[in-house]
This record gives sequence, C-alpha cells and structure tokens, in this order.
Amino acid sequence: MHVDRTAELRDLAQKIADSFPPVVEEVVLTGSVSRGCADDVSDIEMLVVTSEALDLDACFTHAREAGLTDLGSWGEQGTRTSRVSGYRDGVPIELIWWPHDLAEQSVDDLLSGDAWSSADALAHGVSLRTIGLLGGWQRRLADYPDAVAAQRIEDAALTWGGFAAAGLLTLARPGERLALVERLVDDASRVIKMVYAINRVWQPSNKRVALRAEQLDVKPARLAERIEDALTEPDPRRAVLVMTELQADTVALAPSGPNVDRARRWLADATLLLTER
Repeated sequence: MHVDRTAELRDLAQKIADSFPPVVEEVVLTGSVSRGCADDVSDIEMLVVTSEALDLDACFTHAREAGLTDLGSWGEQGTRTSRVSGYRDGVPIELIWWPHDLAEQSVDDLLSGDAWSSADALAHGVSLRTIGLLGGWQRRLADYPDAVAAQRIEDAALTWGGFAAAGLLTLARPGERLALVERLVDDASRVIKMVYAINRVWQPSNKRVALRAEQLDVKPARLAERIEDALTEPDPRRAVLVMTELQADTVALAPSGPNVDRARRWLADATLLLTER
C-alpha cells in the first residue's frame, strides 16, 4: 500500500514541478514521499529553489498556476524563505521557496552545525527538476563532520546534570503532570539527537521513530519502545526512571566530553535515587 501511495503522490508532485515557470531552477521532493513510505495521511513536501528571490505573493501566484488551491502560509513571515501551503486533487501540499544563494548558504550552514533540520530532507530528497544542485548537496552531506557530531552530542547532554538528582523527585508529585511531560519530551528529544549524532546520521523529524531507529547501527536497546513506555507510564516516578535509564544507556555509547561525563555521573545518581524505596 505504501508503494502505491508513494508512486501516486510522486506523480502528483512531478505534475506540480512541471507546472512551475523557468525561474524555478530546482524542485526537491522531501518527506515521506521521497523516502517511499507515504500512506493515506501523507502530504507532499517540496523545496523550490528559484534563480532570484521571490516574495510571498509571487510564490502564491506560481502555486496557483501549478494547480494549488486554498493557499496559506505558516512560520515566520517577511524572511527570504517563503512557505506556501495548499491542496491539489485533495492532497495537502507544502512548498518551501528559497532563492538560489540562500539554498547554497543553507547547505554551508548545515555542514557547520547550524540549521541541521534540513540536512535529512536534502540527503533523502528526490529531484523533480534540477540544474544539478541537489546532486552536489547530497555529495557534500554524505560526509557528516566530526565537529558537528561532537557539538550535537554535547548539546544533547547539556541538561543532564548541574542540579541535585533529587530534583527529579519533584516531577513525581501529584498535580505536576505538565512539568513531568515537558521534561520527558525534552529528554526523549535529546536522546534521539545524541543517538543520531553518534551514528553520524542527519537527524530526521521525530515521526516514525521505531522504523528509523532500526536503521541505526549504534543505539540503546529498545530505543523507540522505551520512549513510548516513559511517555505513557501512568506512575510518574516509574516514568522518570524509565527515561533516566534510557538516558544513561545513551550516554554510555557517546564519546567523552564535559557534558557527557557529567551526565554519566548524574544519571547514575538519579537512577539509584529513583530505585530506592
């Protein structure tokens, strides 16, 4: 079913790309359609690179000419990035518009450790129209810099320590579910960030965690399942313990660094505290 849906959405994306005017140099299909795992609720996501900067109104015009209806925009407005949403044939469409120079600068930023969230999309992108940009970007992104990995691992461990481990017990008090969930989600996100950096793999979104984790060589046992367990565990203290043990197993896989070394000690103390009765 996923193969059929992917093919259907890719054909539609190609029709949209073919409808754009010559000012559009590069169209990159991203998201679940580019990865071949689209389903009945998947949308079509594309990066559109233009030879010159276009304002949002011009992007709206080109989107309408490509058959999109019910147009809207999201995110920060008034920047050099334009975001256009809409529908074609009942399928939700999201278009990110970049001028050529911004696209090149964005890839430079990725390789220096900034704006990492676009790296996975480009690394797995599929060209629907190209002047060779995507191929060049993908060759550059094939090398995950050691400095970027080290930075992301240390950033992920930043909040794991620096205060008394007993502070985690405040999350288990009655009426603190919001604070508990906030902490669990942040910790889970940091675990995923660290694991991808350890594997030198550009981090995707947090969708389909179980499927994507299977493809990683180095990871804690039952990574996705333990995150799910922590987030759904009704006993607050038990939820914190499950997450803390996952964090400890994750930093055990990471190279030493100031934050990682501190996290190892702190997480060991926290695990001992949470298992005491």
